[in-house]
Amino acid sequence: MKNFQHTSATYFNREQSLFEFNHRVLAQALDPSLPLLERLNFLIIFSRNLDEFFEIRVAGLMKQLDLNATTRTPDAIPTEAVLEDLSTNIHQAVQQQYHVLNHTILPQLQSQGIRYIQYQDILEKHKAWIQEYFSRQVQPVLTPISLDPAHPFPRLVNKSLNFIVSLEGKDAFGRSIELAVVPAPRSLPRLIALPKEVAGNDQEQIFLTAIIQQHIDQVFPGMKATGCYAFRVTRNADLVLAEDVDDLAVALKDELSSRRFGRAVRLEIEDDCPQHIIHYLLNEFNLETRQLYRINGPINLSRMSTSFERPELKYSVFNPTIPKALRKQNNIFETLKRQDVLLHHPFDSFQPVIQMLKEAAKDPNVLAIKQTLYRSGPESEIVQVLAEAARNGKEVTAVIELRARFDEESNIMVANILQEAGAVVVYGIVGYKTHAKMILIVRRENNELCRYVHLGTGNYHAGNAKMYTDYGLMTTHVEICEDVHRMFQELTGMGKMAKLQCLLHAPFTLHSELIKLIHQEIEYSKQGQQGHIIIKVNALTEPELIAALYEASQAGVKIDLITRSICCLIPQVKELSDNITVRSIVGRFLEHTRVYYFHHGGKERLYCASADWMGRNLFSRVETCFPILDAKIKQRILKDGLINYLKDNQNAWQLNADGTWEKVPVLEGQSAHNAQLYLMNSLK
Repeated sequence: MKNFQHTSATYFNREQSLFEFNHRVLAQALDPSLPLLERLNFLIIFSRNLDEFFEIRVAGLMKQLDLNATTRTPDAIPTEAVLEDLSTNIHQAVQQQYHVLNHTILPQLQSQGIRYIQYQDILEKHKAWIQEYFSRQVQPVLTPISLDPAHPFPRLVNKSLNFIVSLEGKDAFGRSIELAVVPAPRSLPRLIALPKEVAGNDQEQIFLTAIIQQHIDQVFPGMKATGCYAFRVTRNADLVLAEDVDDLAVALKDELSSRRFGRAVRLEIEDDCPQHIIHYLLNEFNLETRQLYRINGPINLSRMSTSFERPELKYSVFNPTIPKALRKQNNIFETLKRQDVLLHHPFDSFQPVIQMLKEAAKDPNVLAIKQTLYRSGPESEIVQVLAEAARNGKEVTAVIELRARFDEESNIMVANILQEAGAVVVYGIVGYKTHAKMILIVRRENNELCRYVHLGTGNYHAGNAKMYTDYGLMTTHVEICEDVHRMFQELTGMGKMAKLQCLLHAPFTLHSELIKLIHQEIEYSKQGQQGHIIIKVNALTEPELIAALYEASQAGVKIDLITRSICCLIPQVKELSDNITVRSIVGRFLEHTRVYYFHHGGKERLYCASADWMGRNLFSRVETCFPILDAKIKQRILKDGLINYLKDNQNAWQLNADGTWEKVPVLEGQSAHNAQLYLMNSLK
């Protein structure tokens, strides 16, 4: 068997692999078979993903490069090479992004009567309205900042829109100032709908940048603006908290303010900006040329809107279903006493989860509700129901993960709402993010206490449940309920590791049990039996699991991996991973389910989990992995959630041994199969 040293020959780079996922998202925008506004939406998603990629991944590599330079470790060269490769690939992708925007999507939208007005698109009919809007809504909140010895370069917030303006003439004090910065007011929308009497029959939205650039001279009375160029700087947005903090919420609030002004990692600027101004900005932000992105179009496409009432330019409306077992029930607890219920979002509605909590909040027999919250938001119906339950006298305990990336501030607000309602709020374990998705309801029935549990692969966020594919299991299985009870005790109290009967949980048993399950498939294969593993996760990066999968492949185990984004395992390498295939599904919904299947000598084992196969999930987070014990539900997940996706030849991409991804073709004799569309139709 081959050696499992993780060299470049056996292990893909994590950052490059994640960027390749973003590139697959971009490819959706190039697909002419998709509705036009949906193609624009994929460009917007690409922009958002790229922002986070710079804020976290590129920022992390730059930090590592600085550390390597300081300690003079040999890792500096590989890290530098990764940054160089990423820079080349990202520049090419951004050029492609704006090319399809400018030459395909915007012209086609215009032919459909939808126009996004940029500075060069302003027509005579627009000017009077723009002047009035600028005078009433924009100019009163603009703050121009001259760049001179008395006014050093301002500290600009992460991802804020700004303008650098070149000037001629003298100001009121007789100063000759050549440059100024004008931050775009964060209180104003980046796109403004033009009134129908101005737009005519078209639906038109104008960029705030165009309005400001049209009247930039009015911001500097008596001087001449010779140029006005929009730019945006992206900064390191990762948070680092010490493990010995006295109050996690207070420490997090302090750290959040620093995120806005972290180290610069990228500069985006309009492509017609003169070179000497670009050099000036690069110097101010301490950036290199490779970190500069000249943009031929609107900076920050994530601000664009696809909210036009044009159903013919969007996906057809899809309404999720309610599972049959819950359609005619008057009491969800009575149903769950008879059978487990599986929810497959977004094909199944998220409403039963909310309904279960609503019934619990009002039911006089319910004594306690415990729930983990990772991303919910203060406006969430679930948060409001939990607050109502607390006010109704229920013992409500919420384990809120304050450090859910980019939702920290929102989660602090959720904690405040629940605390004010009388709920017990716990922030989990310092040093370990609580990523598990669990609800536990305790109900008195015939003088006995009964438990009801919901376990999920995704967040308790109704909005996400309409866009992300996730599984949720509602059950009264005694051992599972007892395990969830013990996990909540582990999270809210102190003591030894909880010994669980059914659930696997990180950071304790999940990793070792997964290794054991893989090795069991190896043993079955060596005995001449069928060995088969199917894993569906968002990311696969953990070295020991990758090594175990390589070993299983060499033992003859068939391994099918469905990874949405990062995959550091190299498939289809002779004598190493011949029996491993890797595919990724990029479609209408964001694939988010985590499902682990092991043939296990014919006694199939199937698990759903909150955890990806990454080191952070397995060793630095609290995660749940729950077995599917009901035979019908197990077969449904295997058929719909795994085999169905392995048959997809419409939205599927396959990973090659050289690290490239290619669209899975429709082979001769095959019919087209879209896994998500199949579920939309079959679960009605």
